[in-house]
Amino acid sequence: MAADNFLGDFLKARRGRVAPADAAVPAGGRRRVAGLRREELARLAGISEPYLVRLEQGIDRHPSPQVLHSLARALKLDADASAHLHALAAPAPVPPSGTEVSADVHRLLDAWTDRPAYVRNRHFDVLAANKQARALAPMYEPGSNLVRAVFLDPASRQLFPDWAEVAAQTTAALRAEADPRDPRTVRLVAELETDQEFRRLWMRHETRPARDELKRFTHPVVGGLALRRQALTVGGAGQQMIIVYQAAAGSPSETALARLL
Repeated sequence: MAADNFLGDFLKARRGRVAPADAAVPAGGRRRVAGLRREELARLAGISEPYLVRLEQGIDRHPSPQVLHSLARALKLDADASAHLHALAAPAPVPPSGTEVSADVHRLLDAWTDRPAYVRNRHFDVLAANKQARALAPMYEPGSNLVRAVFLDPASRQLFPDWAEVAAQTTAALRAEADPRDPRTVRLVAELETDQEFRRLWMRHETRPARDELKRFTHPVVGGLALRRQALTVGGAGQQMIIVYQAAAGSPSETALARLL
């Protein structure tokens, strides 16, 4: 089986995670698979079982949008996972992300004197950061890779009190944002798969792009911080994203962040 069978791997992984009862499929005695059988998924999606076999084995890699929609519905995929499924079936990978940060974006980062902010690409390489972000954590230094830092730098487990949740979210975001056919992504994943936890999470095929949410830190100098993360897309910059952290007004985290800065 081809090592680059990304669509087939995704279909098999997600098929194994749909409980027959959730899909209104009778259990039918002893089952050798945890999720749906191929014939069950094919029936639910309205396609033939031989065609599903060709998709899972990577013989057919570009099914129609209608077939993808039917598979997404049968697999009970959410909007993020469904978008990822369609992207995997696209004829060509997404073009490489840009690495040059414009002077305007640099000025914007430096203007945020009261909050950490940095720019990353879809491979989670940090391309630029203000001094506040670099003071928050070494992983935000330009040149760092955030996924590599989360899994391969032991300091990240002290930095994030919710490390397991951060690790799962980071892996799901990498799945959603980085095309697995891109050579840069292939090399990064191969390196990270030396870590057992990354390998386990990667094989789950969860997809969730970065969103605004609360993130907790344990800083070695100022202690605990609860910061709201905002993700802003940089227009016309090859899928670059600005990440900004800010504390709630009047909160202990605001006081701690001011001490840090």
